[in-house]
Amino acid sequence: MSPAPARLAATRPLTWKVGLFALLISFFWSGNIVSIKFGLATIPPFWSAFWRMAIGALAVSAWAWLMRKPFWLERGQLRDFLLLGAMFTAQIAIFNLAVFYTSPAYAVILLNTNPVMVNLLSHHFVKADRLSASRLVGLAIAFGGISYVMFGQPDAALAPNPVLGNPLMLVSSFLLALRIVYTQRMVRRVGAYRPVIWQMVLSLPGFLALALAFEEPLLQPLSYEPVLAILYQAVVVAGFCFVSWTSLLRIYSAGNLAMYTFSVPIFGIFLAAALFDEQITGRLLAGAVAVAAGIAIVTKVRVRESSRAR
Repeated sequence: MSPAPARLAATRPLTWKVGLFALLISFFWSGNIVSIKFGLATIPPFWSAFWRMAIGALAVSAWAWLMRKPFWLERGQLRDFLLLGAMFTAQIAIFNLAVFYTSPAYAVILLNTNPVMVNLLSHHFVKADRLSASRLVGLAIAFGGISYVMFGQPDAALAPNPVLGNPLMLVSSFLLALRIVYTQRMVRRVGAYRPVIWQMVLSLPGFLALALAFEEPLLQPLSYEPVLAILYQAVVVAGFCFVSWTSLLRIYSAGNLAMYTFSVPIFGIFLAAALFDEQITGRLLAGAVAVAAGIAIVTKVRVRESSRAR
């Protein structure tokens, strides 16, 4: 049986080494959308999600087995994991569709508004985490950047339908924030590996059903680029990044860790420019800076407030 969830271990303050590691994870995460965009030219969205999660679940399960970490579900845990799997399936399905319809630079900025939404959700669901006036200012700056990017017009060659893709990415960002808050509460009871593995395993039937119902397996003949893209998503992002981030969430506050994700939109737009020749417009750069600055302000204030509380 799992220990009772009523008493959760206190989170630790971040060190500079943990900060650098979180920044490295954020860099790898910033390449996720770029790699998905590469893969979607050949493998459609739901099939892409299915193969990514199938390979990712195998990779993380093998690592957990080698490290002798428990990953099988225990009695009484199934309901929590079914809810996590449902959130994960919905978020990734919408995410892949959004990446298909908008450009990689716009997608990475809009998705990585999730730290803003984590703060809003924590205000409602975590009693000790209420929004102050200073944090509201940071949130307002970030939302200004979101709105500015939201109504931009990315390169038509990279974004066949941004009017649909941009809002879908914001919905995916909200679901990701919801999953982060939910996962933080879980990992202190069930460990880091179970949520990562089982959210992928439980998503597979849904992705397979959607793929069989709505998509062809391939949009063009298979080459090595989409295969490498899927492997990056499965092993680096679904494996290394998910396990590492979930492990950090077990020890450190989600709000404190969120400050390092401010770098993801910046990394992402430059990767999109380098790999897709996407133009970094004034609107795109201003929106990314506003989102990053807002997240940085919110999280810095949150860390200071947490320190005073201790």
